[in-house]
Amino acid sequence: MTASPRVAVIIPSRYGSTRLPAKPLIMLSGKPMVQHVYERAKLARTVDKVIVATDDPRIAAAVKSFGGEVVMTPVDVRSGSDRAALVARDLTDYEIIVNVQGDEPLIVPHMIDEAVQPLLDDPAIPVGTLIRKIERSEDLTNPGTVKVVFDRNQFAIYFSRSPIPCYRDGSVRTNPALRTHYKHIGLYAFRRDFLLQFGSWGTAALEEIEQLEQLRIIEHGIRIKTTITGHDSIPVDSPDDVARVRSILQEQPAVDGQ
Repeated sequence: MTASPRVAVIIPSRYGSTRLPAKPLIMLSGKPMVQHVYERAKLARTVDKVIVATDDPRIAAAVKSFGGEVVMTPVDVRSGSDRAALVARDLTDYEIIVNVQGDEPLIVPHMIDEAVQPLLDDPAIPVGTLIRKIERSEDLTNPGTVKVVFDRNQFAIYFSRSPIPCYRDGSVRTNPALRTHYKHIGLYAFRRDFLLQFGSWGTAALEEIEQLEQLRIIEHGIRIKTTITGHDSIPVDSPDDVARVRSILQEQPAVDGQ
């Protein structure tokens, strides 16, 4: 019987966020944000190892203080997936690398398993990610919410900060299902070999325009498998997001693997 591929989660955790400096160290329900992400990632069924990849000794010290594993990476790294690729070079015993962003303190462990599963089912898939139906109208026009369109086999066609698809007539009078928009949840499951290849590529034109690292993959002609999840998560990008997440954590029961 063939053993299942080993899976490592890497949590890119950068100190110098323009909109919210020191974001990973913001305290939420008595823990720094990065600790919430780390502990939730550890609960995923498919995960064998969790590492925080950071550019700052203060984040490294916080991770060590709660018993987490941390690796230092350079400050001038282009994206979270590039930072994950740097750490993945040394993870030769792991076949699948999951990039879980360090600003996702509400990530549900099962979401990681959902992103990994297509790679376990089909060895030909190099990268998978999660998407979810947009339920709040404000998310459709918010450039911080990344929109996605995909083909009939659920491979991504394009990601954008703008509303896509754009309805030319302002409304759709045909199939109501066509009015559904999807948002991207920034969680990626990579085959390690592909992640290392990704990290060797220069920044792509569409990636530069939209500031979306996944467009580098699209521009190189690689298909990204999307999985529709019923779970949701709130990336923390502003003080309003911090307040919203604090409120949710106060009401939320202890998280488990689902």
